[in-house]
Amino acid sequence: MRQETPAVRRLFLYAAVTLTGAAVMMVELLGTRIIGPFFGVSLVVWSSLLSVALLALAAGYAAGGRLADRGAPFGLPQAVFCAGAWIGLLIVFDAPVQLWADRFGLRAGALISALVLFFPPLMCLGMAGPFVVRALARRLEAVGRVAGNVFAVSTVGSVAGTLLLGFFLLPAFGLRTVLLATSLVLLALSAPLAAWGEGGSRRRGWRWAAAAAATAVVVVALARWDARPRAADHVVLFERDSPYGWVRVVDQPARGIRWLLADASTIGAASLADGRSLLAYQQIVALTPAFHPAPRRALLIGLGAGHLLRAFDARGMVSDAIEIDPAVVEAARDFFDLRVSGRLIVGDARYQVRRLEGPYDLIVHDCFTGGAEPIHMLSREMLLELERLLAPGGVLVLNVVGFTVERDAKPVAAVARTLDSVFPHRRSFVSAPQAAFNDFVFVVSDRPLVLRDGALPPAAAAWLRGHERGVSGAGGVLITDDYNPLESLQRAKAEHYRRLLIERVGVAMLFR
Repeated sequence: MRQETPAVRRLFLYAAVTLTGAAVMMVELLGTRIIGPFFGVSLVVWSSLLSVALLALAAGYAAGGRLADRGAPFGLPQAVFCAGAWIGLLIVFDAPVQLWADRFGLRAGALISALVLFFPPLMCLGMAGPFVVRALARRLEAVGRVAGNVFAVSTVGSVAGTLLLGFFLLPAFGLRTVLLATSLVLLALSAPLAAWGEGGSRRRGWRWAAAAAATAVVVVALARWDARPRAADHVVLFERDSPYGWVRVVDQPARGIRWLLADASTIGAASLADGRSLLAYQQIVALTPAFHPAPRRALLIGLGAGHLLRAFDARGMVSDAIEIDPAVVEAARDFFDLRVSGRLIVGDARYQVRRLEGPYDLIVHDCFTGGAEPIHMLSREMLLELERLLAPGGVLVLNVVGFTVERDAKPVAAVARTLDSVFPHRRSFVSAPQAAFNDFVFVVSDRPLVLRDGALPPAAAAWLRGHERGVSGAGGVLITDDYNPLESLQRAKAEHYRRLLIERVGVAMLFR
């Protein structure tokens, strides 16, 4: 029987460590898509996942090194096999684990979920490097070179896995399919590792192949069993994984609502009866063109379901829109009758705004997701870019969500102070004047903001004045690109918003 040459075996082991490196980053990145819709895609979730990933890899490196030196029965095939099996089980047990961890609150719940779900497979994958170094380093003087090569190849695999996942696999196939495929690839890899690895044999390889095949059948069967909570009163019309989030359109017939959801946020809500927007703050924003004497051109940053564009069209305005997520655009077009009178730009707003040419009479800054605004969109530098696009006397409208009670009002005060540092005139409105948790609509300009007689019907003008609220920026921090503590200031808001979202749409809509 022909024996494999050392070169073939060496290349195979390098290929194996490349695959495990790719799997590490894919699991790490997919972790945000697993726990993000429930706990929110925020710094808390990213910190939890990155901390757990680094801790798991450190434990894997240490444990793998010890086991490799001892020649323990648990080796490279077992580590890869266990990682593959656990990743397959994530499809089934992610929801029960997160529901259980939720009792500990947002930060602890996200951290505990990340530990339970991702520490075991990432630790097993971290063991691969030391096992391969031990298998390839035959001479002491070659250990440094072999270790460097192994970890360099593993890192290249991580880069390839990151790009492949973000650019192709996740948008094309979705989270559950990618997880299942990753699981099956690792299970399949364990068999040739048993045959060609340290102390391997063809007979051992066939035994591992049988075990891997049996486990793969179990994983595929379990993937068909859905442990996610279900809501009988919801109808999912659209569901798409994009590079930016998990977007879905959900009908709630009992309440007469069609929701547009992105991860853990409602970015659109329409009446099933007549299609009108049910988001209260949009009723305020739709009236803000009245603060300009003759608005003709508008820019909307953050598309949502497109209801604001419809309101501006009714006033005879030509409106451009910027939306980062192509899945949101698709959902708005297919299920919310999106109509754009100007340009629709799909891309990151911070980048696209720098490329735009004004002037605009009205700019609406409406970026909100997962219980928090993207903090880089609220810095003074970003507001100066928007000021550049405004015509003289132009109006900027900015929506944020927060508390009116003083102890939790710091994020809103920070936004107000930052706006005041750029614009000399500001008026502030809230969607629910008596509520402690509100949408705040800030209207700012370089000129006094006056509702002229006849700009609005008397009833609408009175309604708008009834929702005006004085908001002070005193005591708020100035948000800049260099110093931006908004993420940490928003923790209480993110937790409250998540509870509110569960009340609105039900916990079942936060799990895939």
